[in-house]
Amino acid sequence: MTEPARPRPSALPLIGICAVLAVGIFLRLPPALFVERAPLHFLEILHPQPGFTGVGFDENLYREYVKTLSQAGLSSYPDLAEGYVNLQARLPSAILPPTRFLYIFCAYLWHQTTGADALAALKNISSLFSILTLVLTAIFSIHLGGVRLCLVTSALMAFAPTQIHMSQHALIDGVFACVALACLWLLWENLQRPNDWRWLAGYGIALALLVLTKENALFAYFGLLAVLGASYWFRIGILTRFLLATTLVGPLLGVAILVNLCGSLGTAIHIYQLLVSKAAVLPYALKTGDGPWYRYLVDLSLVSPIVLLLAFGAIFTLKRSNSAVIFLTAFLAASFLVMCNVRYGMNLRYANMWDLPLCFLAASYLVALFARFRRADLWLALSIMALCAFDLRQYQILFVKFGLYELVPEGLLRALQILK
Repeated sequence: MTEPARPRPSALPLIGICAVLAVGIFLRLPPALFVERAPLHFLEILHPQPGFTGVGFDENLYREYVKTLSQAGLSSYPDLAEGYVNLQARLPSAILPPTRFLYIFCAYLWHQTTGADALAALKNISSLFSILTLVLTAIFSIHLGGVRLCLVTSALMAFAPTQIHMSQHALIDGVFACVALACLWLLWENLQRPNDWRWLAGYGIALALLVLTKENALFAYFGLLAVLGASYWFRIGILTRFLLATTLVGPLLGVAILVNLCGSLGTAIHIYQLLVSKAAVLPYALKTGDGPWYRYLVDLSLVSPIVLLLAFGAIFTLKRSNSAVIFLTAFLAASFLVMCNVRYGMNLRYANMWDLPLCFLAASYLVALFARFRRADLWLALSIMALCAFDLRQYQILFVKFGLYELVPEGLLRALQILK
């Protein structure tokens, strides 16, 4: 007997993913792209132009670092580090250090390659890494939960307000989020493909880059360690000695590179000592960086309230068999536990790496919820379109109309007219 032909899988979800990625990439393109190129002027109407067009304090410092490298070359990095130590020792409060090498170096390469000025190069790197985060979302989520969850998660990430915001300014937090999420994805792949040297090498390099991006690497690293513990306890993949060794060696490699860039171990340690001591007395941090342990939850509920509620729905209905949700929840819980206990060091910008896990949790809850309904795909599609429209409206209110730059509670409350 002839075996009946299997139904061909629909191409619609894959087309939908490509369409979502295209829209998300468009939203993350630098606004200057539409101003500088006459044929693209008409697209400026569709592109959400940020209300804040000035140069922030941190942006100016990054620009100076890129200019210094462009003038003196990469070999001058130890002098840059030593100059920071001398300057920071005289200042009453903290400024960002040159140890945030990856962002500065990528902008330096962009400047050298394209001839763009330092600030434009920094903004282009922010845009590029935000786009990479969106592409990573599609790859990661399709491995975690399949095509449908990939489509829903990618759609939510494409319109996530803080993701779009980070792509429009010369800020490092979107770059850091991309590297942290790459580490999380590669950890998942290594658990599914134990002792594959290619995945192990990629994971180790990503961990090294995490250290080279920002000192917040410690927060993400605690989250990764929690994921390893949860993976062992809940039997998520296969935990091997090589994976544990890579988790240790990768950051050490990053530290070694950083020490070499600074010129000596003493200089590197001195930079971090100065940063920690002076950050504790920074007037802006004293005013905006403190709050109760649940402050991040309040801030998230102001920016993306529906996604946050749906993510909690997935957590509260968590089943032991749902490895992907356990995996992401462990990362969220551990990194949250560390970050909410940093006195005068809380800012929603630092939580940019939570967007992908939260969107995936929200997507998994929505898919499970509508699975009980007749014409589930239709209701799911309508709900996703409504959610995306709501998040884009949130971006318009917060970052276009009100022109927010920093993501602190007072600004968010005033933008939403909760405070007058």
